[in-house]
Amino acid sequence: MIRLTIPGRKAIEVENLILDMNGTIAMDGMVSGGVVERVKKLAKSLKIYVLTAGTQGRIDEIKEILQVEVHQINRRREAEQKAEFLRKVDPERTITIGNGTNDSLMLKQAALGIGIIGEEGISREALLSADVIVKDPKDALDLLLKPKRLQATLRK
Repeated sequence: MIRLTIPGRKAIEVENLILDMNGTIAMDGMVSGGVVERVKKLAKSLKIYVLTAGTQGRIDEIKEILQVEVHQINRRREAEQKAEFLRKVDPERTITIGNGTNDSLMLKQAALGIGIIGEEGISREALLSADVIVKDPKDALDLLLKPKRLQATLRK
């Protein structure tokens, strides 16, 4: 568990992290450099899930590399499926990270939603749904490894 205390907001006790795959932690099916090490560090404190439609077809490889639960979703109603998954693991105790329109509901409904601009960019819907926007997945994961960074960004 990670406890996030941000001045002007209620404290958040986070138990789960949901990561979108392509465009967020991976580009063209390849996990971005530095992500694996950060995910493994966070896995000591959080239950981590990766959600993907499997566009690049490397799901088994990603499971092995990251050593976290990877869940494949259908390519229809992706945003709703991701939001449903979030509701099952408890939105009030979950941080989500994504970049696409299909991530917008989970970004908005989570205790904290982090949007990634990255090489693919970020959709308008995801941008407006996230609490914080960063440039790449390493920065997003570092916000959780070094939570005082969130205080500077989110304090009221």
